[in-house]
Amino acid sequence: MSGASPEQIRNIGIISHIDAGKTTVSERILFYSGETHKIGEVDEGLAVMDWMPQEQERGITITATSTTCRWRAWQINLIDTPGHIDFTIEVERSMRVLDGAVAIFSAVEGVQPQSESVWRQAERYRVPRICFINKMDRVGADYSGVLAQMKEQLDAKPLLMQLPIGTEGNFTGVVDLIAQEALYFPENERGKEVERRPVPSEMIDEVCRQREKLMESLAEQDDAVCSLFLAGDAIPAEAVHQAIRRGTLECSIFPVFLGAALRNKGIQPVLDAVGLFLPSPLDIPPVAAQEPETGAEAAVGCGTSGHFCALAFKVLSDEGRKLTYLRIYQGTLRVNDTLLNASRGCLEKVSRIFRMHAHKRERLDEIGCGEIAAALGLKETLTGDTLCHPDQPLILPGISAPEPVVSLAVEPVGAEDREALPAALEKLRWEDPTFRVREDEETGQTILTGMGELHLEIVVDRLARDFGVKVKTGSPRVVYRETITKAIDHREVFRREAEGKIQGGEVLLRLTPLPRGSGPAIVLSPLEHTTLPAELRAALDDSLRQSCSGGPATGYPLTDVEITVLEAPLTPGVTTEHGIRAAAQRGLMMAVRSGAPTLLEPVISLELLTPAEFAGRVLGSLQQKGGRVENVVTGDSVHTIRALVPLSGMFGYMTELRSATKGRGTFSMEFSHFDQASPEVLRRFGLG
Repeated sequence: MSGASPEQIRNIGIISHIDAGKTTVSERILFYSGETHKIGEVDEGLAVMDWMPQEQERGITITATSTTCRWRAWQINLIDTPGHIDFTIEVERSMRVLDGAVAIFSAVEGVQPQSESVWRQAERYRVPRICFINKMDRVGADYSGVLAQMKEQLDAKPLLMQLPIGTEGNFTGVVDLIAQEALYFPENERGKEVERRPVPSEMIDEVCRQREKLMESLAEQDDAVCSLFLAGDAIPAEAVHQAIRRGTLECSIFPVFLGAALRNKGIQPVLDAVGLFLPSPLDIPPVAAQEPETGAEAAVGCGTSGHFCALAFKVLSDEGRKLTYLRIYQGTLRVNDTLLNASRGCLEKVSRIFRMHAHKRERLDEIGCGEIAAALGLKETLTGDTLCHPDQPLILPGISAPEPVVSLAVEPVGAEDREALPAALEKLRWEDPTFRVREDEETGQTILTGMGELHLEIVVDRLARDFGVKVKTGSPRVVYRETITKAIDHREVFRREAEGKIQGGEVLLRLTPLPRGSGPAIVLSPLEHTTLPAELRAALDDSLRQSCSGGPATGYPLTDVEITVLEAPLTPGVTTEHGIRAAAQRGLMMAVRSGAPTLLEPVISLELLTPAEFAGRVLGSLQQKGGRVENVVTGDSVHTIRALVPLSGMFGYMTELRSATKGRGTFSMEFSHFDQASPEVLRRFGLG
């Protein structure tokens, strides 16, 4: 597949709540575009985009997978993202490099918790979106209810582009409100050929009403359409498309399409909308970069004439080597190019370039701006690093990773496993910024920390399958946070003789509690009573930051506290780097212990669906776990419960819920915030 010009490229992602049909839609896109010749079904473990064994066995997407296909005049670089909250980093880093997205909603479940999460991620990066309401063939499908939820819960302005022909099991096609024609997708051809017919007579009045509403909405947004609308003139389809494109690029409107991906209905109009309404790399505003030495800002826009600049947004371990995914913002990348990793200050050489098709590769000699590609040979590069021409160092905005909240102790089974474990874990850490590894000083166990039970389960499974390392695991544990509840000043003086030389340091620290979610803040400057040279100031700052990673009361990270260095006097011949580090570390420990330390526990946002007859039992179990019910939406047969629950009560909850609802209840959850731990937790850690 030859490269396209930037105006023909569409870098898009598929985003949604888990089980809304992202991968099913992706498989149809590949089939209808001619990239594949057979539709791979998720339930059969044959989906092209879900290529990992863990994905095929579980029927879920775990890692964001990219591919490329052609539709009409456009080259679509597609990223299929996970819907499970444990793999939210895959959505985050995809959003950072995408130009547009297709947001999928279930016509039955509507806007769900993870739907909101990925929508907010897209909002944060100002990613234009079109929407696809899937599962229109399901019992209980209600597209108008989904539109209302989008307005209320997402504060979005959906623009309905189609009406369904038939409802639930009788859903056979859609009516295009702009062209005013019916589109059918014959099942005997797997929906490959779209049949265009006149609008069914019984739908003409409703189509006219909905088309008028569409034009009114556009007139409110677009001056060109407004003039024609007020004059009563016919509005050409081309003018309507241009107005929708302008509104979509501004993220002020979101075109909505209807379909049933599993039954192969409604995908081709979405592909047309991707090309017509979503941006090319040329439509994206230049990215603000910084020069590493001066801090001066520079704009990086799509163009072949400027020096090369790209962001590494994903790293995979490929048979022991790093396969690095790049979004190219400027210039052209060629095999054997030498690049500067401006984030780490080192040179890298590109040995091979690939266009990825899930886990398969198409080898290239070069690739231009606006593209998404993968490269081998970048040994030091990690997620979020900027690669650029050595003559023009620039650093692009990086990628923020959420803090992991669940830990698991592992021990290698045999001697060979013990030797291979550190290297295997290091390669997994390349790939995933939300995966952390540390050694427990008391037990000597290796502690893995991740976003949830499933996340860590996948890590352990990959250790065995991908790296041949077998481990024994303990029970998952909650990762708490440590903080203080009162302000405290503490002076610490350190003096020790080592090898005939005095190692000394002195600090006066002030610790002040901060509001929840503030994190740790270290204030070194101005230091009114210090003459510390720059290297000792840097050592002082580094020692305090390292000490915050393990609080003195329980060993959990210290957060929501401001640490101000009031004094750090320099005593010639006594004050040393070792001494200032020791004084800062011990001073912080003693100050926290005097500041009425307490623990914060992670709280998750839970959405639970249960048959009405089991709702009382489910609500009772949530209250026993210390949960706070936020909302209960009662339906004829199913109740939707939204609650905030301490994470500690959610381990193994799926089994408990299935037992309480005879296998008919389901739930989804995502991290919400840290809050004061319960008295029981505090007593367990000796803080009660």
